[in-house]
Amino acid sequence: MPIDELTISRAILDAHHRKMTRCLDSDVLIVGGGPAGLVAAAHLATQNRRVVIIEKQLSPGGGIWGGGMAMNDVVVQEEAKHLLIAIGLKPRKVDHDLYTVDAIALASALISTAVQAGAILLNLTFMEDVCMHDGVVDGLVVNRTRIGDVLPVDPIVFRSKAVIDTTGHEAAVVEKLRKRHLLPPEVSLAGEQPMHAAAGERFVVERTAQVMPGLYVAGMAVCATFGGPRMGPIFGGMLLSGEKVAKLVAAAVPERACCCQPAPGGSHG
Repeated sequence: MPIDELTISRAILDAHHRKMTRCLDSDVLIVGGGPAGLVAAAHLATQNRRVVIIEKQLSPGGGIWGGGMAMNDVVVQEEAKHLLIAIGLKPRKVDHDLYTVDAIALASALISTAVQAGAILLNLTFMEDVCMHDGVVDGLVVNRTRIGDVLPVDPIVFRSKAVIDTTGHEAAVVEKLRKRHLLPPEVSLAGEQPMHAAAGERFVVERTAQVMPGLYVAGMAVCATFGGPRMGPIFGGMLLSGEKVAKLVAAAVPERACCCQPAPGGSHG
């Protein structure tokens, strides 16, 4: 049968319409498809929560792809090794409690694991604003990257029971609330302090938390939000932070009554 251009276009439009419709009402919205966000998404989707990841770039994965100074190998400590093995990677021990893993393999595996678990990942989509009702963060205002941020195009709204800010150095969701003086007094958004790799790795995991009702922070956004040290070119803390925030959110957001996640491989029936 010859390939028909209209059939191809219709298939894309129909599939994406079904996907976007599911995004309108989710259990968890994750802003930022980097290591912490992808780990959290996979864990929560596996636990029967409808999860949507908002990623402003074309390629999710955050800073994993480039490793350190464009040398695409990643360092992870012993405590996070189980997260690598769980997604099918074989880390190589190099010194004491440190391991290396190929950055491309890590980013690819994290993305695939999250999507196969049922998370919906929208790339080229950015968080324009936050939704709040009665002091609770309960959704996001979203738009298309390179469209909504440069042209007067109205956004749409995604509603959810929890929002996780994993936007890295920006702490973009937290920053939106800080500018409006809506954060709790203990959240100063002081920004990252100078680099201290060991302290930063501890800080990002220990301080992964709920910032205010409905809003959680994980990954490097933790350091920006609570004034922790920069973490250095090591990724274990971000992976562990994603695992921890998933547990916090799972404890607060009930499972769905039935399995409503899309089928593995991106089929959203």
